[in-house]
Amino acid sequence: MGEQRRTERRILVTLPVTEGHKRRLAEAAAGAELLCERDMEKIRELIETVDGVIGNLPPELLKRNRNLGWVQLSSAGTDGYTKEGVLPVDTVLTNATGAYGLAISEHMVGMVLSLLKKFPKYLENQRQHLWKDEGMVRSVYGSRVLIVGLGDIGMEFAVRMKAFGSYIVGIRRTIHEKPDCVDELYTMDALKEELGKADIVASCLPGTEATRGLFGSAMLHSMKRGAVFLNVGRGTAVDTDALAEALREGYLLGAGVDVTEPEPLPPESPLWDCENVIITPHVSGGFHLEYTLDRIVEISCRNLRAYLGEGEYVSPVDRSTGYKRADAGIKWAPFQGISHQSE
Repeated sequence: MGEQRRTERRILVTLPVTEGHKRRLAEAAAGAELLCERDMEKIRELIETVDGVIGNLPPELLKRNRNLGWVQLSSAGTDGYTKEGVLPVDTVLTNATGAYGLAISEHMVGMVLSLLKKFPKYLENQRQHLWKDEGMVRSVYGSRVLIVGLGDIGMEFAVRMKAFGSYIVGIRRTIHEKPDCVDELYTMDALKEELGKADIVASCLPGTEATRGLFGSAMLHSMKRGAVFLNVGRGTAVDTDALAEALREGYLLGAGVDVTEPEPLPPESPLWDCENVIITPHVSGGFHLEYTLDRIVEISCRNLRAYLGEGEYVSPVDRSTGYKRADAGIKWAPFQGISHQSE
C-alpha cells in the first residue's frame, strides 16, 4: 500500500514535537521535507504548498489544499474531517487510534473510584473544615461494568476494571473475537437491555451521526437505578440536560464526564450544580500524558512511511463511518509499559 517515494514531498507537522520526535519523523520521511510549525499564521501560509499534514488543523483550513495526499490526525476521533468537501476524495485519512487508551482509561478509573467512595463530598467537607462521616460506599469489586464503544480506550478501561474484580460487558458495532478482558460481548442491538443490568456504564463512543443523542432521557432511565455513568467519548452522544435531570432526581448515583455538548459547558448548564458529578474539561486525553504524544508520533511515523511507499497504513479511516477501517491497521493489544522516546 502507500505511494511511490518522492523526496520532494513536503510534510507539515503541527504537533508540539520534541527534538527526539523530529529525529524519528525525519528518519521515517526518508528525504521528504519536514516542516515543523506551531504558529497558525505561518501554517496558513504553508498549507497550500504541502502534500501531507500531521496534526488536527481546522477542517476549513484543510479545504484550501485540494492536492493533499495524506492527513494524519492527532486524535482518535475524526469529527469534521470526514464530511464531504473537507478533503479531496483520494486523500488518505489516518487517525491516532491506539494512542489514548492509557491516559483516558486511568482518568475513568479515577472518576469511578472517586464517585463510589464519595470523594467529591469529602473534598467539599475538607474545604469547609468539616470532619463528617458521609456513610456507606460501594466497591468496584463484583460490579457489572458496561463499556459502550470497545476500541482502544474502552479496551484499556476493561483491562483495568477487570483487575479490580469487575465483570465486564462490551458493546460494539460489530463483533470480532471476544478479548480475554471482556466477559460478554454484544452489538448495539443489546444496549438497552444491558443498560438495565450494569452498575457502571461507560460511553467511549465517537462523535458520528449514528451516536448523536444516543443517551437521551429514555436511554438514561433504561439504566439500573443507582448506576454510575461515565462519558469520555464525545459529548454529542449524551443529552446533557437529561443527564443533569437523572442526577438531580437521584435516579443515577453519579456521573463522570470529560466531554459535553456543547464545549465549553455553558456556566448556566444545570450539570454544574449536580452534587454527584465530576466534570473535567476534555482533558483526559490530549497531550497531558507524555506517553500519548510519543505514541502519536510513533503512529505518525508508521503512516508516513506508508504514504511514501513503505509498508501499510496502521490506522486508515473509513470516511463513511468515521472509524478506523476494521480490515486494516493496528490490532488492539494491552498496554505493555512506557518507553521514554521523546528526548
